Amino acid sequence: MERRGIVGAGNWIIDKVKNIDRWPGEGNLCNILNQVQSTGGGPANVLFDLAVMDKDLPLYAAGVIGVDKEGDFVMSEIARHGVDSSFMKRIATRDTSFTDVMSGEGKRTFFHCRGANSELDCATLDDIDVPAKFFYLGYLLLLDKLDESDPEYGTVAARLLDSMLHKGYRTIVDFVSEAPEKFRRIVFPALPFIDILIVNEIEASACSSLELRRADGSLNVENLPKALDFMFEHGVRETAVIHFPEGAAGRHKNGEFVCTPSCRVEKSEIVGSTGAGDAFCAGMIYALHENFPMEKALRFGCVSSRFNLLSATASDGAVPLAKMIDFMEKCSWNPALR
Repeated sequence: MERRGIVGAGNWIIDKVKNIDRWPGEGNLCNILNQVQSTGGGPANVLFDLAVMDKDLPLYAAGVIGVDKEGDFVMSEIARHGVDSSFMKRIATRDTSFTDVMSGEGKRTFFHCRGANSELDCATLDDIDVPAKFFYLGYLLLLDKLDESDPEYGTVAARLLDSMLHKGYRTIVDFVSEAPEKFRRIVFPALPFIDILIVNEIEASACSSLELRRADGSLNVENLPKALDFMFEHGVRETAVIHFPEGAAGRHKNGEFVCTPSCRVEKSEIVGSTGAGDAFCAGMIYALHENFPMEKALRFGCVSSRFNLLSATASDGAVPLAKMIDFMEKCSWNPALR
């Protein structure tokens, strides 16, 4: 039987996105220009983007939310996107997780309440048994029970990922940016159980200790292949990808290094950047699911991220596959990375 589709597990969050007119200093005031509410968190952002890209792709949601109006909203959005909700658990002891997102001048700051996500554990996901191709987990370092130590595997997340490998899924993982010391403690045990790792340059730097941004803020391109090599040396099984505003880089294990610039977008077109990294991830996952070659997969992720920038929320910028392919063939790309 050919496997097809994606299970998306991890953080299910309500994003309360506030667009502000400027970044105030501590104790000062700024103006909220508008506010929108949407679902957020890795699995929601990735699955909902994929649902718009390809309505025939089997998608499965897995996680923990509260028995509250925010949880009702999450479930309604899962249903609206045609995603299977069989593996969503609702609990009365914790509220649905939420994040206040302050967005303005191309910057974002997050005020996060962990809520019900902190109760997600291996047992919650034991019943997953569907013929999907990929098992996506996001975000490590923000899932308390999965980030806990495990005497055999190092972390509970590593144990979970190994169980999904034994069920026949190819595993995909994304992280949140954290202090390097904590990052390495939680990330390293999981790497040998990750088939496909998709991270941004901040997370790649925290993991590898390589400088991917210079003091002046410019991208240190020459360290990108070294960071990817580090991921494979520490256990990543199949594919490693690093994305950043200027573009993306990646390679398959024992394959050639590929680096591509992002597609051009005018500053005046950008409405918000919430979920841009997850949009890249969704595009990349679709491309790998369909066996696109690496350069095309990276560019597909960049195009997905570009459409995300045209919307204030994490997923409302997503467009169907045909529009993405048409745009990718016609769009202008930024200068090659050097």
